[in-house]
Amino acid sequence: MSLPHQATSFVEHEDPEVFAAIQAEDRRQYENLELIASENYASRAVREAMSCSMTNKYAEGYPGARYYGGCEAVDIVERLAIDRLKRLFKAEHANVQVHAGAQANMAVFMTALKPGEAVLGMSLAHGGHLTHGTKVSFSGQFYRSFAYGVRRDTELIDFDEVRSLAQTHRPRMIIAGASAYPRTIDYAPFREIADEVGAVLLVDMAHIAGLVATGLHPSPVPYAEYVTSTTHKTLRGPRGGIVLTRAAYAAALDKSVFPGIQGGPFMHTIAAKAIAFGEALRPSFTEYQRAVVANAQRLAETLTQGGLRLVAGGTDTHLILVDLSQRGLTGKAATAYLDEIHITVNKNAVPFDTQPPSITSGFRIGTPAITTRGLTIDDVEEIGKIIVAAVDDLGERTRIPELRGRVDEITAKHGVP
Repeated sequence: MSLPHQATSFVEHEDPEVFAAIQAEDRRQYENLELIASENYASRAVREAMSCSMTNKYAEGYPGARYYGGCEAVDIVERLAIDRLKRLFKAEHANVQVHAGAQANMAVFMTALKPGEAVLGMSLAHGGHLTHGTKVSFSGQFYRSFAYGVRRDTELIDFDEVRSLAQTHRPRMIIAGASAYPRTIDYAPFREIADEVGAVLLVDMAHIAGLVATGLHPSPVPYAEYVTSTTHKTLRGPRGGIVLTRAAYAAALDKSVFPGIQGGPFMHTIAAKAIAFGEALRPSFTEYQRAVVANAQRLAETLTQGGLRLVAGGTDTHLILVDLSQRGLTGKAATAYLDEIHITVNKNAVPFDTQPPSITSGFRIGTPAITTRGLTIDDVEEIGKIIVAAVDDLGERTRIPELRGRVDEITAKHGVP
């Protein structure tokens, strides 16, 4: 198959084995429908910046205060990234150097806490994130961590539990944000509870940053001392992280990033971040985010009509969590089947799951990548019907060629960016 925008490659000449792997990934992204909620397609401009000459430059420190010479050009792109990011989220201060979302959260922990102090975050099993206090993460190893979850009846955040745990354990920091929560997050109750117990509030908006930037989800910036995010999910930028904070915490936060947890920043990535933030400031980005949400909601409706149970009854965002527990099926089995028919998802725990994390009772899907690819409401309705048919066929496995053919018809209509 001839893939789009291929050209003579230095990689092909210098390292055929790596080139073959890259080609295989190009083919996978072209042939498969990417429904992993945390993935997206960065623009060509972003990808070009990721391979620019700034990858060669060491630039420890911050613009105008570097520890290396020759930083005039990289200072320009970092200032552009900072200024655009502050405009995008109406923030007082922004740090664009953190390499990833995990480092963004680590920097906030180092700024706001001393080792051994208590934090209260959302349970990973209920949709939270590894870096919100999970025991296998630095956040649960170096700090005393406690976890809240969702209600059994609504599968929405249980603010009574948040308040009770906060009053019992008096955490120094409360964390809001999730990696598998499909509904709108209300930040006002978190702020109120944090004030009651004298805690600072960290909001990790990694999944919904694009929705926040365009006003399709409430902004946490007015409520939280610290806001972190990745730049590659709904923001559609390069793989990386950011931290937003108030002016009063700016110097301490920057010091926690460098020299606290990182050395030289990835200046090529920061150049790509600047481009992505500029793209996100355009009116077309708002239209894109509206399409992401509309596609997710139509997909959720189609899955529900097909008899699948969705956690919290549906979605307000880009993300859907399918619960197979009532059918006695597993996320692992569903994910493997869907991969065979060229639909990529990830197995995911559902609230109160009885299966281990390696198996799970559900799978997570999202619409950012397919929306970037240009898929329409009609396309996602067909995808929903295909997913329903796939789940119904998990036992018999007789419809794999047919369903793969239906997926291939969709991908043939829409190239990759």
